Amino acid sequence: MSLIVAARFTTFPVAEDVAQRLFDSGFVEEDVTLFFVNPRGQHARFPIGGDMDNDPASTEAPKGAGKGVTIGAVVGAIVGVGIFAAFAVPLLVTIVAAGVGAYVGSLVGAMSHTQGGGKREHREFVHRAERGSGVLLAVHASPDTQPLAARVLREAGGVEVERANGRWQQGRWADFDPTRTPVPADASTDTSSEGLQHKSA
Repeated sequence: MSLIVAARFTTFPVAEDVAQRLFDSGFVEEDVTLFFVNPRGQHARFPIGGDMDNDPASTEAPKGAGKGVTIGAVVGAIVGVGIFAAFAVPLLVTIVAAGVGAYVGSLVGAMSHTQGGGKREHREFVHRAERGSGVLLAVHASPDTQPLAARVLREAGGVEVERANGRWQQGRWADFDPTRTPVPADASTDTSSEGLQHKSA
């Protein structure tokens, strides 16, 4: 695993200027790379896009659907019995009314819980720190050059100056994972558990 120091910038021209500062400080081109990091949730980890197994806003939908089925079936059955008593229609009408009520109830229940509980879950998801979108400038460093790289990035206005252990191959951060929480460059130097598992975004 290689020691990597990185920071986020707003545009490629700004990041390119900072890369030149790194070259002027003694770093070589093979040890500096920059690439764009997509916004949260848009990292294309799945064939249909995205990087989450499910939408955080839909977490409570199954509970709402279950409640809705019960309430809807009861209401539908009551309506069916009322129609059966008032108009002497076949008993099948009561059964159909209960089924329709259960279906409508499950739909309404799922939608109402998606709207309410989903917003809460979404806030919790966003609260969990992930790296922001922008141009990431990464530097392949050594323990001796890490402080210099971090200082250049910080002085140039880099956001979320971080360090990581990762695979540096052919002049790029080969196992960069945009969904991992950045570790500040000035945090503890024990990086044994920070190996990143996924390929570039």
